Amino acid sequence: MDTTRRNLDLSAALQESERQFIAANPTSEHHARVGRSAMPGGNTRSILHFDPFPLTWSHGEANHLTDADGHTYTDFLGEFTAGLFGHSDPIIQHAVRTALSDGIVLGGPNGYEGQLASAITARFPSLDLVRFCNSGTEANVLALQTARHMTGRDRIMVFEGGYHGSVLYFGHHGNPLNLSMDWLMGRYNAIDETHAQIEKHGPSLAAILVEPMQGSGGCIPADPAFLAMLRIEASRHGIVLIFDEVMTSRLSPSGLQGQLGITPDMTTLGKYLGGGLSFGAFGGKRDLMERFDPEHADCIIHAGTFNNNVLSMAAGLAGLTQVFTPAEAQRLNALGGTLRDALNTAAARHKAPMTVTGVGSLMTVHFSDAPINGPDDAHPHDAKREILMKACGKLFHLEMMAHGHYLARRGFIALSLPMTQHDIDAFIAATDDFLEANTPAMTAAFELR
Repeated sequence: MDTTRRNLDLSAALQESERQFIAANPTSEHHARVGRSAMPGGNTRSILHFDPFPLTWSHGEANHLTDADGHTYTDFLGEFTAGLFGHSDPIIQHAVRTALSDGIVLGGPNGYEGQLASAITARFPSLDLVRFCNSGTEANVLALQTARHMTGRDRIMVFEGGYHGSVLYFGHHGNPLNLSMDWLMGRYNAIDETHAQIEKHGPSLAAILVEPMQGSGGCIPADPAFLAMLRIEASRHGIVLIFDEVMTSRLSPSGLQGQLGITPDMTTLGKYLGGGLSFGAFGGKRDLMERFDPEHADCIIHAGTFNNNVLSMAAGLAGLTQVFTPAEAQRLNALGGTLRDALNTAAARHKAPMTVTGVGSLMTVHFSDAPINGPDDAHPHDAKREILMKACGKLFHLEMMAHGHYLARRGFIALSLPMTQHDIDAFIAATDDFLEANTPAMTAAFELR
């Protein structure tokens, strides 16, 4: 990586990186401009947008992507965890082709769904019974509504920085599209404060919804003692404890609940469990889920045309039973630990305002001159600090793309199964060069803030 710009200030370095990005990607810029004619901002999935414009992809194979201008990248984003299997796993492709050749939209049960349900319930300790839907957002909404119905209560405890889907986002900037529910806002990892809230509001709480590691919030792992307290207090007050493992279920053979030995009452799932196709699931204890049995006189109706769509069921079954084996889960997450440790070592060596948080194969690169211990550190309320952190993150994103590594603008990384040690080493080397070139400018910017 070119280190000749080490003496430029942060603003100048950012302007130069953006200029080079625009010059290198005219076809992607054209696609972005065409998209604006029929979509607001040319976008139909907000997280994929970044300025000056996002890359348009033309091809993916294994863990590599090719954009519309012919540049190839190693994919460190992994479709925000849904791309666990990479872009062309032959086992999954064969399963999809077979299902496709047998006909789609069949209008009845198929041979895959029961097998997939059995494979999922065997993996995750909290799941006696499970039902499928189409996304993690759906899964969380359905789990919450199940808890409200079964408890006869309305209030839901969630946590600042949490993301549970497009209508369940609790970052400090808020979300006007959030569902209108009786929310009780807690502070993630604040054990004593949260305990006091539950003591006060326990009789009105239907559910506690929590990520064992906040994913979109910055890969902030939960303190095991925090989750253990939630488990104890939920049981004591008759509250349904829901683990949102839409992202984190891949972090061990049995999710973070299995790794930590803390079993919730319900779990929500999604992302990679559809083999790369649309998928969601919610499930839990038998006494909560058996009310969905259509043979019960007072059954809960749960509809959804594509809940058991044959392509997702076939791909998900093949992926979970033949590809993402327990041994592969352990291998990939160990590889992620190697990457995270190496990046933090490089940051320390350069005395750079950078730290990497996460668990296993999921992590986020943060630019800050202070430790990242919680959501408030990753997304500070100090507007000037937040702008500076984002500027450093933007520079890192542009420079890493310029050298063939693709990750999220917010610094999020999700490894996929085709990832090799060579890929990891190349990313570490590129980051080391980036820090060599830009640490003085970033450090000066934080000092001047």
